[in-house]
Amino acid sequence: MGNPKAFLEIHRQEAGYRPIHDRIHDFGEVEQTLNTRERKLQASRCMDCGVPFCHWACPLGNKAPEWNDALYKGDWELAYRLLNSTNPFPEFTGRICPALCEKACVLNRFNNEPTTNREDECAITEMAFQEGFIQPKTDIVRNGKKVAVIGAGPAGLAAANDLNLMGYIVTVFEKNEAAGGLLRYGIPNFKLNKAIIDRRIRLLEAEGIEFKYNQNISDPASIAPDFDAVVISTGTPTARDLKAPGRELKGVHFALELLSQQNRVLAGIEFSKDERITAKGKDVLVIGGGDTGSDCIGTAHRQGCKSVTQIEIMPKPVEGPEDPQNPWPNWPRTLKTTSSHEEGCTRRWNINTLEFLGENGKLTGVRVQEIDWEPNPNGGRPIMVEKGKPEIIKAELVLLAMGFLKPEHPEYPENVFVCGDSANGASLVVRAMASGKQTATKVNNYLSK
Repeated sequence: MGNPKAFLEIHRQEAGYRPIHDRIHDFGEVEQTLNTRERKLQASRCMDCGVPFCHWACPLGNKAPEWNDALYKGDWELAYRLLNSTNPFPEFTGRICPALCEKACVLNRFNNEPTTNREDECAITEMAFQEGFIQPKTDIVRNGKKVAVIGAGPAGLAAANDLNLMGYIVTVFEKNEAAGGLLRYGIPNFKLNKAIIDRRIRLLEAEGIEFKYNQNISDPASIAPDFDAVVISTGTPTARDLKAPGRELKGVHFALELLSQQNRVLAGIEFSKDERITAKGKDVLVIGGGDTGSDCIGTAHRQGCKSVTQIEIMPKPVEGPEDPQNPWPNWPRTLKTTSSHEEGCTRRWNINTLEFLGENGKLTGVRVQEIDWEPNPNGGRPIMVEKGKPEIIKAELVLLAMGFLKPEHPEYPENVFVCGDSANGASLVVRAMASGKQTATKVNNYLSK
């Protein structure tokens, strides 16, 4: 630890976002970066505490004290080696991870100013690419065994990466036209530029992984005989629907219909006027209060919407840095205001959707009901009760962002493994990557018998 007093003398400094009036007119990344000096100062704040709860909280087990110390001392290459020893793709998590490690940081308990781990790991990785510290590994010794990975999302990529480095001949099958899964088709470019994904895929290809696109493997067991092992990492493809009257009206879409199409448009793919989903000139209603809903808000602004309202059926989270129900070092379920919310949005909680309204087959509004949640006398899930009178929210575009259903899998042959969201249900990218790495270890143990 280079400066044992840094956490007392230097305050947390975030890079912040580009000005709203500038960023809402393009899909460039909204987050800015600190200069090298300021980044080193932020890394120096890591106090090398006796029990690193950041390490405990991170699904990947990132060793933040070690690489923050290397960063503070200016050894960027060592910082990356330490970071990459646990995290295969820190350029992804450095941009989009909610940073469980920061909420568990001792400094977060001390003064609510945790170390800027997420921004630090992004800066470390970008410097590593810039300085050429990251090069394809050409000395991998092959063992002759073949593994198929179905799905090129974060879990599949993490599994493929580890298995490839272990010496397996890895083939990745992807149903879409490019790799990345929700990294590419669910997360807007203003949070994760897709050139970042392409850069990593080129590296994986140079290291020997074969990618086969537009390959929809509906029955994973069908290819099992052709490989020594198969990894299923197809995510959670089924979004939670809202079966309210009027669901069939034109203008009601799943969130990923909008997000994936917009990302494809930015990649140069064209859609007809009838196919195109756009918020331009429309009042938009987002149903669902999570990150996907937030991404819809930011996308709607960039498409030129008239207004955006976001409703959530659950109560408003606790405001402030601390959550009494989930005390440090656990993740606090507090009110989260994203860069997209800052761009303009009416947010409401305890709102139930009753009916989609329309004229001539087109959406014009949504009838909603304010509710309360009362304790269940039997001790189960709280009971929803109506409050006040129903009202109508004007909307020409509704985006359903209520999460995804956990897939159900049949019994597979013993050489077939399931990982990531496909195994555990929708969760964080960092958890998907951790699951991919764990599954790679299981595959290796199985094939090493």
